[in-house]
Formats: sequence, C-alpha cells, structure tokens
Amino acid sequence: MIQQIDYSVIAVPLVLALVAGLVLMLDAFLPSGGRTRTGLGLVSLAGVVVALGFVVAQAVRGDGARATFCVPESLATAAGPGSEPACSFVVDRFTLIFAGLVLVAGVVVVLMSMTQLAGGGIPAGEWYFLLLCTLVGAVTLPASRDLIMLVVALELVSLPVFALTALKRYDGRSSEAAVKLFLVSVVSTAVMLFGVSLLYGIAGTVYLSRLASVFSGKTPAPGVGAPETYSSLLAAGHGLPGVVTVGLVLVVAGFAFKIAVVPFHAWAADVYQGAPIPVAALLSVISKAAGFAGLILVLVTALPGQTSTWSPIIAIVAALTMTVGNLLAMRQRSAVRLLAWSSVAQSGYILAPLAVTAQTGAPSLSVGAAGTAGDVAGVVGASMAYLVIYAAMNLGAFAVVMLMSRTTARNELDDYRGLAFRSPVAAIALAFCLICLAGLPPGLAGLFAKVVVFREIIEGGAGWLAVVMAVNTVIGLYYYVVWTARLFTPAEPVPAGVRRALPAAWVAVGIAVVVALLFSVAPQLVLGMTSLSASG
Repeated sequence: MIQQIDYSVIAVPLVLALVAGLVLMLDAFLPSGGRTRTGLGLVSLAGVVVALGFVVAQAVRGDGARATFCVPESLATAAGPGSEPACSFVVDRFTLIFAGLVLVAGVVVVLMSMTQLAGGGIPAGEWYFLLLCTLVGAVTLPASRDLIMLVVALELVSLPVFALTALKRYDGRSSEAAVKLFLVSVVSTAVMLFGVSLLYGIAGTVYLSRLASVFSGKTPAPGVGAPETYSSLLAAGHGLPGVVTVGLVLVVAGFAFKIAVVPFHAWAADVYQGAPIPVAALLSVISKAAGFAGLILVLVTALPGQTSTWSPIIAIVAALTMTVGNLLAMRQRSAVRLLAWSSVAQSGYILAPLAVTAQTGAPSLSVGAAGTAGDVAGVVGASMAYLVIYAAMNLGAFAVVMLMSRTTARNELDDYRGLAFRSPVAAIALAFCLICLAGLPPGLAGLFAKVVVFREIIEGGAGWLAVVMAVNTVIGLYYYVVWTARLFTPAEPVPAGVRRALPAAWVAVGIAVVVALLFSVAPQLVLGMTSLSASG
C-alpha cells in the first residue's frame, strides 16, 4: 500500500528545485552587489547544466521508460480485472526530448538574464529563483501522466512568469504586461480545470492511459451508467457523449491560451514587448514547449481514439494561427513585437501535423504498467522536430535583440539598419537566425523543419492545410527578408551605445547560433532524435 519513489527518475526536477532553494538562501545571506548577482547567475547556470547532465545520462542508459508515483498493484488489481498499475510520472524518450529542449533553452535564458540583471534594477535572487521554478514545471510537465500533475506542472510554468514580468520595477509597460499575462493565465486555467472536471466526472479517473481506455469504449465509464448506455452514447456525436466533447474543447482551449494560438493570441505581443527580453524568450520557447507537451499528452495519450472530434478543431486553429500571426507580423515596427507575432505563426506550423492524426491512424503515447513506451505517431515526431529547430532559431534572434536593447531605447526595426557596419558578428548571427526562420538557404534548419511538417500533412490527406501553410510560408518570407536586408543597409552614423554588452550575452548568441547551424548542416540529428519508435 506504500508508494515507492524512485528518486533517480525525478532527479532532473529535483536538482532544479534544490538549486532554486539554494539561490534564495544565498541571496538572503550574501551582500547585495555586482559580484553577488554574477555569483547567483553562475549557481543557477550550474544547476541547469547539472540537470541537463542527468537528462543526457538517462538518455544514454537507454533502458526504456521508467516510472514512479505509481498506483500500488493491490489497488490496480482492485480497480477491475486486467487493470494495470497507472503511474503519474514517466520518463521516456518523449519526456527526455522535451526536458533536453527546455534545459538547453534554460542555459541561454540564464545567460541572457545575467546581462539583463547587470544594471542592478532587478533583484537577482528572486529572478533566478522564479526562473528555476519555471524550469521545474517545464521539465515535469512532459513526464506527467495524469490530469492533476499536468495542471499543477503547467501552473508551475505559468505562475513564476507573472512575477518575472513585473520584476522590472517602476516600468508601466512591464506592470501592464504582468497584469495581462496574469488575467489570461487565470482565465485559461479556470477553463482548463472545468474541462478536466468534466472528463474526470465521466471517466472516474485522472490517469491518461485509463482515460484513453474509457473514451475509446474499451472500459465502461462510471460517469454515464450502464455499459449499454455508454456504448450507445459513444455511437453518437463523433463517438463521444456531449459533455465529454465540451470537456475536450475546454481543455484544448486552456492549452491554446498557454501556447498563444488563435483565437487566444491577443495577449502575446503586448506581454512580449512589456516583459524583460529574457522573459519574452522564455515565453516564446520554454513556456510554449511545455504547453505543446501537455497538449500532445492530452490529445494523443488520453484521447487517441477520439481524433474525429479534436482533429478538425486542431486543423482550423492551426490554419488560423499561422495566417493571423504572419499577417500581424508584417505590420510591426518593434523587433520584439515582430518576434511575438512570428512566434504565434510558428505555433500554427507546430500544431499543423497534429491535425492529421485521425487520417494517419496515429497510435498513442501511453505508457503501461510495465513502463514500456507506446508507439509515437510520426505526426507527433514532426511537431517535436519543428519545435526543437524553432527553439534554436528563435533564441538566437532574441539573444541578438537582447544585445541591441542595451544600446537602443526603443528597439525598433529601424534601429537595426546598418548593424552589419557597427557590429558584424551580431548582424551575421541575427541574419542567420532570421533566414532559418524563413526557411531559406543557408538556414536549412528551418527549411528541413517545414519539409517534415509538409510531408506529414500531405501524407495525412489534409491538402488544404498544406496549401495554407505554403501561402503563409511565402508571407513569412517578406518580413524576415525585410528585417535581414536592413541589417546590411548603410545608415547614418549613430552614437556609440551607452552600455557595453556582457560576455554572457555573446555566449548566449553563440550557443543558439551554433545549434541552429548544426541543425542546418546535420538535420538528421534532430529528425532522428524526434522519430521515436516503440522501443522507446
């Protein structure tokens, strides 16, 4: 009856949580000053690197999926004949890919944070503590295999970001962004919890594997009476009782808020512009990756047999998201707002492969009691590959924007005119990342990512969605190329920047650009990594 905890399985979030507490303690006892700020940043960076080391070690072991926080066998057997023990925390290849993405992005964000905090206007201890708490939630979420842990992990990602956005004191735009993000997140959480309660009320369980069994009609649902009644309900309304359809839509809407897809996208540009640039980078990559991990788990693991209900919704949302994001990005003059709307459009590309799950007959990601990973759909692999490549490209762009923010007050696109003559290295790095995002040579990483998504969409039979994506890819070329051209356009001399960029910022730029370049030269690295198989 006593639940056993395998601490080696939860080593990654545990290390981050311990380092977060250590940072808070050091901040309380060390004198304030530049050396303390730098020291706290290095401690945080070391903690993220150690956690990344555990991820690499777990991946190298290659012993399949490992689980903890499992229902004891006696209770699993009591649940019914043939019942398997369900686990709340599972580390498989799906988990490791997302955790690795989050932690590598976390290294870049910590380096950007060291530059942001160098001015002394933001309390460093609170900043790094909240940042590490966000990373704890982000690495826990892809390992979550029940609805309660999914919601808690997602909130652990979201809640610290409010405070991080508002830590830029006496800045009206930052405070406004924090309030907007808070209100949007509260509403999305309420919507999601209502949907979760409906799904739990019908299925009588929170475990994703058991939800899949119930909503596929394999197991009677305690929330709808006799099995005969449930079977008749399953036969109507695209295979779902009406209340379950409502619950599904509400859960999808809750995640849609988190990843900023249409029609829940309006908050993105204002929050990105008002937040400190490291927080904007965090929202565009780490928070988005966590949101997509949760959405994939709910749709593909908990509801794999009900794609006829959610697949059309995902297709329409993906098409609207990439279109609205690109059209709004074309009108922007602020560099951060352009990247914000570009991030919205990229969410549409990431979401698109999931829309053809019904046509491809993709299997679920569920993990059984034995801890063996289930088959992972090719469409899920395409979404993950695009997300990994997008993360490198986008972080590189934000890192250069971070450098520019120290020498320009408004950080508008016109401020980048002639950057190649003032800072050739920064201009080349930003140009390469923008070309990657556009999918043009030599930025082949973005091209390969789009080709993988196109292939899955076409093979899935969603030709209309492939056409929409092709049109939006052309639209995206416009603003990426225009921004790139400004970098190499001669401009009038401008006064030298009043603040020197710290080495940490250049290291962040270097890491992101090197990874993007590596993906461009050897795309098989990320494509092979995200093409998960049944062997785990």
